[in-house]
Amino acid sequence: MRKIALLALLALPLFAGFFPATTQTSVSEIKDKNVILHSPFPVDGMSGVIVHNYGNDVEAITHQVVQTNKNGTAKLLNSTIIHHDKLPTIKTAVTKNDKVIGGYLYNNILLLAPDANTYAKITSAHKKNWVHPDLYAIYLSQEGEATPTKENLAAFAKAYQIGLIYIVKKDAAVLLDPVSGKYVAQKSLTDLPATAQFPFFMRFDKIETGWFSKTAKGNYYQTMEKI
Repeated sequence: MRKIALLALLALPLFAGFFPATTQTSVSEIKDKNVILHSPFPVDGMSGVIVHNYGNDVEAITHQVVQTNKNGTAKLLNSTIIHHDKLPTIKTAVTKNDKVIGGYLYNNILLLAPDANTYAKITSAHKKNWVHPDLYAIYLSQEGEATPTKENLAAFAKAYQIGLIYIVKKDAAVLLDPVSGKYVAQKSLTDLPATAQFPFFMRFDKIETGWFSKTAKGNYYQTMEKI
């Protein structure tokens, strides 16, 4: 019985609660466009960054990675972490023992909720850096986007340094990693409003373009299910 109990405990995620914890490890091996981590991230689909030490206390983020296997295999991504026209692109190759931070910026979260009450309950229950959906609504309007997608959420997250998208669906909540496009956590929710604000909770009465215009029609829960 003790062995069974121990195995059950070992099978549990390495983080407590709903939110995967930011974790630090290092590069163990390099295999073409993949790296093997000394210690795996808590969950597959979790993204992270590789930090190279140049000596003299100089460090820089050189790559993004996404864990694809619980054995610690992570895929190197061909994308810039922060784009700036006046800064050079870092071309440092990944080297063994480079530092890896899993769940980079996971404390910065955009919450898409069905109404103000749900939004307030969730944000007051967790000490996170909550990015208000007003910013996302403005972003979509400026970009001429009709509805939330994984693609425009990823672009918004990159622009605003957001690590996770918390999405309230019909009977559940999910955490979307915008870099990998994968869900990294899910849990059931109760006492959600039957009729939700459309497009999603924000403080603006309306925005005069696209999805947020006076003529916008739809269903919040159906829209969130498509993400």
